[in-house]
Amino acid sequence: MKQAICLYLHVHQPYRIKHYTIFDTAHDHQYFNDQAPNALTNNKFIIEKVAEKSYRPMNAVLKELLHTIEDFKFSLSIPGMLIDQLAEWAPDVLESFKELVATGRVEIVSETYHHSLAFFYSRTEFEAQVAMHTQKVQDTFGVTPTSFRNTELSYNNDLAYWADKAGYKAIITEGWDPILSWRSPNFVYRPAYTENIKLLLKNYKLSDDIAFRFGNQSWEEWPLSAEKYVSWLGASLDNAQVFNLFMDYETFGEHQWESTGVFEFMKSMPHIWKSSRTERTFMTITEAAESFEAQDFIDIPQTITWADTERDLTAWLGNTMQHQAIHAIYELEDKVLQSGDYDLIADWRKLQTSDHFYYMCTKWFKDGDVHAYFSPYNSPYEAFTNFMNAWHDINFRLAEKGYV
Repeated sequence: MKQAICLYLHVHQPYRIKHYTIFDTAHDHQYFNDQAPNALTNNKFIIEKVAEKSYRPMNAVLKELLHTIEDFKFSLSIPGMLIDQLAEWAPDVLESFKELVATGRVEIVSETYHHSLAFFYSRTEFEAQVAMHTQKVQDTFGVTPTSFRNTELSYNNDLAYWADKAGYKAIITEGWDPILSWRSPNFVYRPAYTENIKLLLKNYKLSDDIAFRFGNQSWEEWPLSAEKYVSWLGASLDNAQVFNLFMDYETFGEHQWESTGVFEFMKSMPHIWKSSRTERTFMTITEAAESFEAQDFIDIPQTITWADTERDLTAWLGNTMQHQAIHAIYELEDKVLQSGDYDLIADWRKLQTSDHFYYMCTKWFKDGDVHAYFSPYNSPYEAFTNFMNAWHDINFRLAEKGYV
């Protein structure tokens, strides 16, 4: 029986809101154009930095793997908003992604254009963003996605039912212990109440060994060699079908710096995996869904994600500020769309990006340092203030057009 690694990499950078005060409202309608050198809200600077540290070297590694391993494959998700930023500020990186996809062995996964949580607030807006993303992928890469992921791998039965009716062959989420119970994430499943779609679940332990623990010198398994990692895969006692290694693309070079050896690890690990047994291979998300029978139905009535220790939406919706901000932005939906103003609609959609609400998180203790690491602001309250000031300006622009 074939045994596959399903490598899924999520590439993402938001449009970060600059320092935007109440005195800027009604005068400055540009929320994302910070040009201060090296500022963490300078989106051009961030794209150029991450491109140099992560995207260019990792794309080179993946290109070499595709060239040297005949059946090496992987899945990739890239929101439309990042495609736009790469086209403007790092066009060579976008071209290198196109070259990877052109091999026919790199799957692009469907998602929302603006990395939003629209599914939970506006089904109409959610479907509009998915359609926008599909069109962008077709125009940019010449392919049509057949698998789906929601923002931050957020998932519940309702989403799976929607994706099944939409015709997707596979959907992915976190392989969280409480929902798996006695089952293993190393198999393909079918979501409850669906007919055709398959469900792949992240093996979070094996994924996080690379994504979070790889460079941690206090980790008992440090340093992690490719040989040791493949031995862990081989030690699986459940006759696994597929090892779902799901992680951020920025793991390589940005979260785990080059000095940790993460690029060298990635260069060698697939070779060691492939050469260890003849039946070992690689599959995209869709290919795994088509290759293996579903072992069971998975019922997930509550919403789960791949973030924080709780694996729920509290990273984005865990406090009053976050709830106020996200409800405020979706309350404007009808007026914004009725305005027909392209720039206004575009700004409103950029404000839906989940990162804005993540920066407002007030969790401390175990997850707090993670939120602080990703935030360009000094505090969650600063993130909230900038966001709500931009929201007030959206209202001003609507009032100017007669939508009050």
